[in-house]
Amino acid sequence: MRELRFIKKKRSGRDATGRVSVRHQGGQHKRFTRNVDFKRDKRNIWGKVVAVEYDPNRTSDIALIQYADGEKRYILAPEGIKVSDKIISSEDAEIGIGNSTLLRNLPIGTFVHNVEIFPGKGGQLARGAGTYAIVSLKASIGGDKKSKR
Repeated sequence: MRELRFIKKKRSGRDATGRVSVRHQGGQHKRFTRNVDFKRDKRNIWGKVVAVEYDPNRTSDIALIQYADGEKRYILAPEGIKVSDKIISSEDAEIGIGNSTLLRNLPIGTFVHNVEIFPGKGGQLARGAGTYAIVSLKASIGGDKKSKR
């Protein structure tokens, strides 16, 4: 998708002033950087997987999603996602490949990827190919309300 990618500038081992800071660097292929949606903030709108593509800048594949309102975005492709699969990002989304929901809605033992550390900041954990996290504990964020001192 041409609108969702741009040319990655080659650094060739140079720092901000143009001096060589790392030797023996340079001469690589031209690469396009894809704008990957790590936040998945398009809530309650169904999306369809149009393509699963190779990304030269990361180890995992990316999936091109076309939402019902016509917008297209790249997301990290989870294992098992196929072209024409439907996905949704919602608080009450059912558990399925490619769906995005809150961790508190998932049962213990669920495999997840692209996990946010802080809400609204975007996925920061388990983003590489073959990586995953397991929901192992559920705790309240505010702590125990009964034991105030």
